[in-house]
Amino acid sequence: MRVLIVDDDPKYRTFVSKGLMESGMDCAVADSGEAALQFMRKDKFDLVLLDVMLPGLQGWDVLEAARREGIDTPVIFVTARDAVDERVRGLKAGGDDYIVKPFAFAELVARIHSVLRRRSVRPRKTIGDLVIDYVDTKVTRAGKPIDLTRTEFSLLRCLADHDGKPTSRTELLQKVWGIDFDPGTNVVEVHVRRLRKKIDDPFEYPLVQTVRGSGYALARAE
Repeated sequence: MRVLIVDDDPKYRTFVSKGLMESGMDCAVADSGEAALQFMRKDKFDLVLLDVMLPGLQGWDVLEAARREGIDTPVIFVTARDAVDERVRGLKAGGDDYIVKPFAFAELVARIHSVLRRRSVRPRKTIGDLVIDYVDTKVTRAGKPIDLTRTEFSLLRCLADHDGKPTSRTELLQKVWGIDFDPGTNVVEVHVRRLRKKIDDPFEYPLVQTVRGSGYALARAE
């Protein structure tokens, strides 16, 4: 398990990282909001412990920026700010939990495992800034919700499950529509166009790619 600890207090960072490593976790540390975002963009973490009051970007801003960019890493706010409205703000911003300093270290470890357990039964797929929640059948891109029909969601999921590799028209017909023969219609092409209008057209770059002779892929073009 890899954890990013974000706090501007060096003693706190040392204390927490030492305790988590003794609990079998691998830790990285960041002392500012900007440094935290760089870590989250570059490396893969299982969880982030994020302070609110940071030099430059505050914790709220860090999380909101990460979510806009499609970074869906679980985040626990760890801060001395204990007002109810602060906790609500942290959760509404996309945080998974909120712990007030000072805390018992055993509680911190328990909260980490609790968040990871909750996330483990809520599979999600992240492709660029696109996030697909397989449990709630919800889709967001750059933090904005995208309303899809049941068929559009099934089509998107089928493409996403191929991890950037092409999915043939025949396979899409089988998995999305349950059709094992060519119906002689352009149903796949029509739904791909509709999907593109919703998840590609309003955004900076397209994700639904046409792969000549192979079908369609869901990936950011290099």
